[in-house]
Amino acid sequence: MQIRFRELSLQGQSVPMSEVMNLTEPFEGRQDILNHGPVHANLHAKYEEGVVKVNGTLTLDLELSCSRCLTHTNQTIKLPFKEVFMQEPEEEDPELDEDIHLVVGDKVDLEPYVVENVVVGLPYIPLCDEACKGLCPVCGENRNVRDCGCKQDKIDPRLAGLADFFNKE
Repeated sequence: MQIRFRELSLQGQSVPMSEVMNLTEPFEGRQDILNHGPVHANLHAKYEEGVVKVNGTLTLDLELSCSRCLTHTNQTIKLPFKEVFMQEPEEEDPELDEDIHLVVGDKVDLEPYVVENVVVGLPYIPLCDEACKGLCPVCGENRNVRDCGCKQDKIDPRLAGLADFFNKE
């Protein structure tokens, strides 16, 4: 997926771009992502006053492992995409916005920016549900399915001596 400054400046209107990208790079090393579909990029590029603004949405389907109960869950994630590009000026401008990507040449490949947005937008700790109870630390039972009834009174080892003190009386 590429944009060209010259073509966009001549068109003067927002140009829709849509592409299905089969990316593997954002998912490498992620053991919580069991399966992933392609990234659907629906973007619009517009040339305004020497800069190209690219806006849109990235959509992808994921099969994740819940970080609390380890069950598999499917999620569709929609990520906003907003990048601004400008051809590199001849003189360095100290007042130039740091969010603008400077480009050498006429065309820009958007794939690295899509990959970056997907990596940043992936869930850090995937959950099957916000109210997920997780696994029992004693027996390993999934507490979302049934309550195991295990005793889970945790006593801080530094205060264990006080528990014995109260039992003597």
